[in-house]
Amino acid sequence: MKVDVLLGLQWGDEGKGKVVDVLTPRYDVVARFQGGPNAGHTLEFAGQKYVLRSIPSGIFQGDKINIIGNGVVLDPALFKAEAEALEASGHPLKERLHISKKAHLILPTHRLLDAAYEMAKGDAKVGTTGKGIGPTYTDKISRNGLRVGDILHNFEAKYEAAKARHIQILKNLNYGPYDLEGMEKAWLEGIEYLKQFHLVDSEHEVNHLLDQGKSVLCEGAQGTMLDIDFGSYPFVTSSNTICAGACTGLGVAPNKIGEVYGIFKAYCTRVGAGPFPTELFDETGEKICALGHEFGAVTGRKRRCGWIDLVALKYAVMVDGVTKLIMMKSDVLDSFETIKACVAYKIDGEETDRFPFDITEGVEPVYVELPGWQTDMTKMQSEDEFPEEFNAYISFLEDQLGVPIKFVSIGPDREQTIERYTEEA
Repeated sequence: MKVDVLLGLQWGDEGKGKVVDVLTPRYDVVARFQGGPNAGHTLEFAGQKYVLRSIPSGIFQGDKINIIGNGVVLDPALFKAEAEALEASGHPLKERLHISKKAHLILPTHRLLDAAYEMAKGDAKVGTTGKGIGPTYTDKISRNGLRVGDILHNFEAKYEAAKARHIQILKNLNYGPYDLEGMEKAWLEGIEYLKQFHLVDSEHEVNHLLDQGKSVLCEGAQGTMLDIDFGSYPFVTSSNTICAGACTGLGVAPNKIGEVYGIFKAYCTRVGAGPFPTELFDETGEKICALGHEFGAVTGRKRRCGWIDLVALKYAVMVDGVTKLIMMKSDVLDSFETIKACVAYKIDGEETDRFPFDITEGVEPVYVELPGWQTDMTKMQSEDEFPEEFNAYISFLEDQLGVPIKFVSIGPDREQTIERYTEEA
């Protein structure tokens, strides 16, 4: 058996949670491989809306095994609040959720460091969510981190040493005042709560499940263009969001990767600071934002909106090895007379369709225009009902990207997802 990987191809917020929920019935296991509680996956079904931050989106589907992998960073306080809310709604997490002992812990002081580092950058701030993600990954890479497995062995001494180190850094940055004691109380309660779960060596577990013939879906967070290596650096997240992150974030060998599902919106959004070549600053951008309800699931921040960027999307398809595409929020464009798509960048007067080293300035999008479908698609049941202009948009994107669009989402509910039965490439 091989693991299939599902990940975002843009700047995050593509709708990964909904797609995992839709695909989960086909799998025995759903595993999260990177990121932290800065990623919010929104799912809507049976008249209810759920926002997941650290817990895999397969948690709602019966007796599936859900795994938080070693590549994830976990805040015990936020995890406890998220898990207890789900348990209160009738989902037995302790039976379904396994957590890697090698996942790194977000400490209360990591959140303080996050704020201190952003403040020190002034106008050059990245626009983090303030959840302590970056400082936690920094400690991981510098070999100063605490891991979930540490809570079982001499944890108090390890924690106090890490905290003292962070407090000294905060002092050097002249950051304060802050209420660490108040933050610690909820965090330490979260540590005790974590001990009630299956704490596992997830690399052994995932590979053992594969050996048993179990099917595994790996769930990514954020998006490819936020990858620490290949995204729009430095305005990126602190982990590898690309397909290769599933290997390092779960302990899965590259030759065990099967299908790679790449998710993108029919347009494009970005939250926080950073370059965004196709961003719209006019009424069209506001209209997309309003129709798409483009506000962050975790932070509530308004997302910047623009036309689809095929230069960035082709780049993402390449570095991820995407085998199937999934287009989200197609219905948001239902009322537009004309749809635009960026097919190249103009940089210093020259056109290129290759994603450059730096897109922070001087990048002008080159657009093609396509006719809109001006049809309400939200109640359609199959692709046979799609308007001709929408089918033309799909064909255009497939030609540009060289990968078939297998699923199309036409609304937020899990039922509003249409699987296309075109011949596979």
